[in-house]
Amino acid sequence: MSISLSSLILLPVWISMAQIQQGGPDEKEKTTALKDLLSRIDLDELMKKDEPPLDFPDTLEGFEYAFNEKGQLRHIKTGEPFVFNYREDLHRWNQKRYEALGEIITKYVYELLEKDCNLKKISIPVDATESEPKSFIFMSEDALTNPQKLMVLIHGSGVVRAGQWARRLIINEDLDSGTQIPFIKRAMDEGYGVIVLNPNENYIEVEKPKIHVPSSSDSSDEPAEKRERKDKVSKETKKRRDFYEKYRNPQREKEMMQLYIRENGSPEEHAVYVWDHFIAQSAAENVFFVAHSYGGLAFVELMIQREADVKSKVTAVALTDSVHNVWHQEAGKTIREWMRENCCNWVSSSEPLDTSVESMLPDCPRVSAV
Repeated sequence: MSISLSSLILLPVWISMAQIQQGGPDEKEKTTALKDLLSRIDLDELMKKDEPPLDFPDTLEGFEYAFNEKGQLRHIKTGEPFVFNYREDLHRWNQKRYEALGEIITKYVYELLEKDCNLKKISIPVDATESEPKSFIFMSEDALTNPQKLMVLIHGSGVVRAGQWARRLIINEDLDSGTQIPFIKRAMDEGYGVIVLNPNENYIEVEKPKIHVPSSSDSSDEPAEKRERKDKVSKETKKRRDFYEKYRNPQREKEMMQLYIRENGSPEEHAVYVWDHFIAQSAAENVFFVAHSYGGLAFVELMIQREADVKSKVTAVALTDSVHNVWHQEAGKTIREWMRENCCNWVSSSEPLDTSVESMLPDCPRVSAV
């Protein structure tokens, strides 16, 4: 029978409890204290003592993975696809490992956008100061000067960033399935300028500053005896808290705070900002949108806020599994009529490609994507 580290840690406490319970009434206070200790220990958190360190590589090579010539992620030595359950019965650790790999893949896709697609990384807000939080989008060289056609790509919600449709597909299928790169390359081959939005890059994270709590001795108005009593209680409380924390969360992660990016604090804000500062300023006579999932909702919000401008520049919108809702978003009759004529939503379906799919919403046609 195997004994976990957490059991070994608690063993002395259980033995002490048994010994104290055999004693007389004088031991009641100690019994109460130990019971309090046991009640405060979170066994689920305690099991983290058995975890390997949450310290992961920061390169694909460090993970021993690489994308092959087909754009598939494969293990360098075995040639096998990515394995999520790298360590049995350590779901939290496996999830953290997966997230660390995902961050590397995000940077990898950014590199592909610049090197393979020849897109430029443009910082926003355009008038940002040196010290304020910033985001960015990607644009082709001719995005603002192409007089004919401009393609705008918007991904959905979650962990995906500019250039991605789905992180899961990138990791488990291939780059063509999970990224926007095939769309970008085809658009550029057919003479479109391209703008790639980054609607989920809404804030930066920084470590929370430690807050100094003045000790009771700072209160000079209190009698010396009272201050000494409070200081003693405070020191004992801190000692107990540190003891509990040592076992409760041995791999304590840093506490972070979010600093939102000006005028880009949500996907909806981001879409409007990029429209005002880039798309509306472009020379293209015809603007086309491709918007996936929550990106469709962001486009409808853009229409609500910039209806006349959008109608004057946008020729057609391809939505994929869009989660927009014209009722909840309070899109007016004129917007709904325009969407019926200029938008189409390709949705997951077992029907043949482009088969009409019934919709409860009076906006744009829905057709099968499969």
